[in-house]
Amino acid sequence: MLVAEGNAAAALEVMSRFAVDPRWLIYLPPTMSPVETAKTGDYLERPEEAFDYFAGRGVEQVVCQEKHMGSRAVLVVCRDAGVARARFGAPGGEIGAVLTRTGRPFFDDAALTNALLAETARALEAADLWEELGTDWCCLDAEILPWNAKAQGLLREQYAPVAAAGRAALGAEAATAAAGAARGIAPAAEIAARLTARLADLEAYSVAYARYCWDVTGLDDLKVAPFHLLAIEGRTLTDRDHAWHVASLHRLAQASPRFVATETLAVDTGAATSRAAGVAWWERKTGAGGEGMVVKPLAFLPPPKCQPAVKVRGREYLRIIYGPEYTEPRNLSRLRERGLGAKRALAAKEFALGVEGLERFVRREPLRHVHECAFGVLALESEPVDPRL
Repeated sequence: MLVAEGNAAAALEVMSRFAVDPRWLIYLPPTMSPVETAKTGDYLERPEEAFDYFAGRGVEQVVCQEKHMGSRAVLVVCRDAGVARARFGAPGGEIGAVLTRTGRPFFDDAALTNALLAETARALEAADLWEELGTDWCCLDAEILPWNAKAQGLLREQYAPVAAAGRAALGAEAATAAAGAARGIAPAAEIAARLTARLADLEAYSVAYARYCWDVTGLDDLKVAPFHLLAIEGRTLTDRDHAWHVASLHRLAQASPRFVATETLAVDTGAATSRAAGVAWWERKTGAGGEGMVVKPLAFLPPPKCQPAVKVRGREYLRIIYGPEYTEPRNLSRLRERGLGAKRALAAKEFALGVEGLERFVRREPLRHVHECAFGVLALESEPVDPRL
């Protein structure tokens, strides 16, 4: 894969100034494309399009996976400091690292990082996964909750100000229009109704992002939802299907309250009853405030020219992404024209690079060869793609 000069400069900036200790930088996860846009109705994304997408590429069995509203994290964790020193060359008693999806330290607080890693190692021990897998280190792909544990800047600078400004402006306008309507001014009643509807959309927007946030003061306030057990000593685990990954990692939730089991549902893309069950599952999840789901082929490695996964986000969650009034017909009509080609090309390339980097690491190739793949992912991430996708 060729990396453009401008993209290489951006990747080099991240790796040289902001990334974790390079000894831990063995994998970066790919971006993920949304499902094809729903063509009709008042939804932008629906599960039916996901099932059609995979069925059209010959994938009969898919896994619908609960999508957690947190921040993507990679956990590289060793059984103890001796393993970390021997396998990774880690100094100072470290047993691992927690990375963002762009290779930076997930937490600013080293004590919190170490506490989470220690709890992860303990949970792996209690779940008997160290012994069962025959390893003393592993790489996990996960979401860390709550969302605001990593997204405080977005909340302070984007979402909360929009809600506050909107309430102030629309509230005053609606009150004025209502007063005019009470005095018999004909257009005022229609204006008041329209402003009231906009206020309702704004309130739905506030509720949508607030449900994913809670106060975080320490380890006890965090939840980790792992969904891929990517690599162990001597091998990657891409030969195991997604059902195995999720079932294995459910054992961490049984061993420690810090871990959350990710719910899944298997769907046969060619069976109407199975597809209907998948749609109903998504509707229940999103109706109860969930973000949505990820749909993946049952096999970890997808067939050629097929996405490794697509996300299907809920109608209310998408207010956070596209704005309080995105469900207005004129806005939905415009959003249906969104293009997915660039996002999907990135997702496929980044997925392949991530797997290749892990393969190189478990083969004990020089770290610079592993970092070529991480560098490639970071370079691709600098491509100008609509961040709402």
